[in-house]
Amino acid sequence: MDTTTACIECVDDNLIRARLFHIARDPIPCRTLVYTLPGHQKCTLHEADDFIAQSLEGWGYSVIREPVQVQAYRRNWDVEGHATYASPRPSDPWYTAYNVYGMVQGSAIPKELIVVISHKDSQSWMVNTAGAYDNGIGTVANLEIARVLQGYTPKRTLWFVFCNEEHTPWTSAVTAQRVKDEGYTLVAALNVDSLGGRSAEDQRAGIRTNATRFVTDEGERIADLMARLNEELGIGLRQTKHRGEFPNDDDGSFIKAGMPAAVAMVGSFPYAEPNYHLAWDVAELVDIENARMATQLALATLLHLDENGPV
Repeated sequence: MDTTTACIECVDDNLIRARLFHIARDPIPCRTLVYTLPGHQKCTLHEADDFIAQSLEGWGYSVIREPVQVQAYRRNWDVEGHATYASPRPSDPWYTAYNVYGMVQGSAIPKELIVVISHKDSQSWMVNTAGAYDNGIGTVANLEIARVLQGYTPKRTLWFVFCNEEHTPWTSAVTAQRVKDEGYTLVAALNVDSLGGRSAEDQRAGIRTNATRFVTDEGERIADLMARLNEELGIGLRQTKHRGEFPNDDDGSFIKAGMPAAVAMVGSFPYAEPNYHLAWDVAELVDIENARMATQLALATLLHLDENGPV
């Protein structure tokens, strides 16, 4: 059995489910800077940071918490649906958010870097909403990849990054700048977000999906690699690729910073999960099997890139 097959077989549905409920139900019901549980000293987002950092440290990674100043979005009560957020006012409070990094240095080519990034926060403009698909599931998928690879000796440096996108400004931009400042060559940034989030029709039909969104030619080559690995390894996803019109989300932060090898892994594109940015995006409705399959694909892609370099 080769390394990739052995690793993807270690991805554990039960651990994915348990961690998702931990950060999107109990003991942490949401992940924002503006909501603190009664009797607690830390906001829910900082409590999630502690859980993530302690997990990474327990698996032997070097952990950094990088402070970034952000604001919460406002709620726009004049609209309904999935886009009820509004920009904060200049006078609104600023908060300290953290990018949490789990790092392991490459043994052969340490200045080449592979990043797996997920925003860990839930919607700052909605009080105590779980954000289970968006992006609790991407957060725990990233953690599961890190867990499986504990003790693995990579050729290239690996960063598992947990950033913030439901507050503003997006803190992945700080990560992208860090990559440049530290002189790394980015092999790939894989933005793991809302894995398995798909239309109600696909859910009822039992179709498990992953969509890889790219903007650049470098990103398209990563998307094609994912399609090939899905078939070769028999993961079983309906894997599709989509060209975005412009750099966006946390993968877009790298592209905007001049590093084109960045893609997003999402459940569907355009995103079709019916509870997107709504209070009903809860852990009980997340398809853990779909999330496990997409986690396996992200892990297989990372291992291929570490072994073989840029595509």
